[in-house]
Amino acid sequence: MRLVESTFLARPSLPMHTHADIRIGTIVPAHERTGEVISQILPHGFETFQISFGKTVGDFPIANLAQNVQRALAQHPPEGSDLPSRVSAISVYGNPLVSPETVHDWEQLIDAASLFGCDIVSGFAGRIPGRPVPESYGHFGTVFRPLAKRAADRGIRLAFENCEMRGSWEQGEWNFAHAPQAWDAMFAEVESPVIGLEWEPCHQIVSFIDPLPQLQRYASRIWHIHGKDATVRWDLVRQHGIRGGVPYVHHRTPGFGDTNWTDLISTLRMCGWQGSIDIEGWHDPVYRDSLEMTGQVAALDYLRRCRGGRFVPNPY
Repeated sequence: MRLVESTFLARPSLPMHTHADIRIGTIVPAHERTGEVISQILPHGFETFQISFGKTVGDFPIANLAQNVQRALAQHPPEGSDLPSRVSAISVYGNPLVSPETVHDWEQLIDAASLFGCDIVSGFAGRIPGRPVPESYGHFGTVFRPLAKRAADRGIRLAFENCEMRGSWEQGEWNFAHAPQAWDAMFAEVESPVIGLEWEPCHQIVSFIDPLPQLQRYASRIWHIHGKDATVRWDLVRQHGIRGGVPYVHHRTPGFGDTNWTDLISTLRMCGWQGSIDIEGWHDPVYRDSLEMTGQVAALDYLRRCRGGRFVPNPY
């Protein structure tokens, strides 16, 4: 699969003295203290921040938030990095196929992305509730063709998360874009170079998919990556199956799950991928509550090692 060439998607050349091709960051919720939260955790070395509005933007003062976030980012250089921190994406996770309010949320974020200094707006593709996945394709096109044009006119890319939200191929409530067959249909329905994925290995492992071959195939349409992993309890699968009412998989912080992130990042680099991996916290069954940031900083350190560790210039 090849990305259609587009001048507004052209990326600037990267300095060769840094790990600027793949940055490591975290997700921060949008609220009145977002700037303060970024100021507190920035010194740990996070290089990017995804700002998530959750299920709705509503009447949140987006421009004020952008000012506060930009002010916070200017305060500290990331620890152990010569890359200035920045916002990687802004996001909303409602269902745009049934909610006009969510469509308006996408419009607001597309218009506001430049205030944050980013060019990615992400969220769910949506779904017609209770119906098989293919029944959502046509309505997705109706909703997102004008949004894709709005984004293209502003130099913005749209990234759809691959989370199944406890749905299946046959039925679900939130998001149809959780499997390769659905992605191919989505790209065919809205033939725009701004349409891509917000991908993470966690949701693929939950579906017993090997993330690496999938990554190789779709790297050219992945705009943003969530740093979240999973651990499959194969002992429980063998005993209870996956429909026996016993949880068989845990969502994990990177470094504590089944994914080999060294291979994942190597695959990205061999594909020429550039972008951000932002840690999606608040899911790990162990590193949570008082250990939440302990786990996230451990994940940050782990992902930076998987990226190659400290950059060392060649002696010539």
